[in-house]
Amino acid sequence: MKLPEAFVNRMRHMLGPDFEAFMASYDEPRYYGLRVNTLKIAVEEFKKISPFSLEPVPWAREGFYIGGDDRPAKHPYYHAGLYYIQEPSAMTTIAVLDPKPGDRVLDLCAAPGGKSTQIAARLAGQGILVANDVNHERVKGLVRNLDMFGVRNHIILNELPMRLAEHFTGFFDKIVIDAPCSGEGMFRKDAFAVKSWGEFSVEKCTQMQKSILKFASAMLKPGGYIVYSTCTFAPEENEGMIDNFIGGNPEFEVAEIQTFPGVSAGRPEWAGAAEQVRKSIRLWPHRIKGEGHFVALLRKTGGEGETAPECVPAAPPEEDLKDFYDFVEDALNTPLQGNLIQNHSRLYMVPQGLPDLRGLKIVRPGWYLGELKKNRFKPAAPLALGLKKQDARRVLDFPSDSGEVIRYLKGETLNLTGDRGWNMVCVDGFPLGWAKQLQDMLNNYYPSGWRWMD
Repeated sequence: MKLPEAFVNRMRHMLGPDFEAFMASYDEPRYYGLRVNTLKIAVEEFKKISPFSLEPVPWAREGFYIGGDDRPAKHPYYHAGLYYIQEPSAMTTIAVLDPKPGDRVLDLCAAPGGKSTQIAARLAGQGILVANDVNHERVKGLVRNLDMFGVRNHIILNELPMRLAEHFTGFFDKIVIDAPCSGEGMFRKDAFAVKSWGEFSVEKCTQMQKSILKFASAMLKPGGYIVYSTCTFAPEENEGMIDNFIGGNPEFEVAEIQTFPGVSAGRPEWAGAAEQVRKSIRLWPHRIKGEGHFVALLRKTGGEGETAPECVPAAPPEEDLKDFYDFVEDALNTPLQGNLIQNHSRLYMVPQGLPDLRGLKIVRPGWYLGELKKNRFKPAAPLALGLKKQDARRVLDFPSDSGEVIRYLKGETLNLTGDRGWNMVCVDGFPLGWAKQLQDMLNNYYPSGWRWMD
């Protein structure tokens, strides 16, 4: 692999005797991984049904290495949201933060959703996940991934950190900053990262990182944690950035991180940083089975304790929800309880405890349930993916190796007989979406943008 000369020269100077081993790692194949969605299936149960050979990732209890020849996106379990395809080192950030059920967590640079889905699984349906990204196009992938994962306690925003800080002062228990960076740690994985290295320069990235940290700190509760991560080796974006932040924010300290074999401590001497920055960690491709990463855990030891007051959204009038309640009574075995809001024809269930969000660019105000049409309610696929098979009165459950499940995922009409009405479609007991039985024909309502491509 041809690497930028300036990058090679800097790494030679930084690494000294480790330089040759570091460079040799670029001649080795990259590593592939997936992370089990524990909202839907326990890790041990997934191992029993996995169509792939799995090797545990040491730093993520839900993470596994898979073979480079595996095609996890070409399996119905992917569409059921049983796992997220993720580079193994990228699983470190949330493993370090370790969100707990009930936490309020912000993923500030969330697209395409790897860390948000990992947070959601650890929250186990309790607490609030606010997933935000400034890039409108990348937010589309974030929406799809959280929908497929079956996340119910989340909202998705498309805002600048400065605008978020105006609404979420002192609100979050934990904040994730997977910072935009020069991407050096991804050179082996992604040839585009090599080509774009000059465009995403260290100087440009450090300015963005400083701004993001500034506004994130205002949204964190006293006693809360920020995890800051990059996929670059540049000390200015790593140890130097953390040193700059704690130097200007004495209410923060660098917290200890539980290490694992192959991880290296931060190197404050590379950036003229304070000794406490050594508590951060680096993942090197010549020392672990993964790509390059930097992670620091920051604890807020003081500061203001007031938080933005809760704002309960106004629910639609009961008479406007009649068709939705009729659907629930007819198609589901379990009631759906929570804060309901209507945005045009779309119906959502909103997490409890949010502040007033008026004025923000809200992509998803909550769990998307479906559309209120004239005299009917059309359920959305995210509703099915956030439920269990036993929650539905009528179920079509196809084996993962069947032709019917592939035809359903392609959006084709199925010539099947059954009970009239809305049916939850599943694969091996895991929901995929909805279909409507009409005599001997099954109308397919799988989303067009999600369909299986050969």
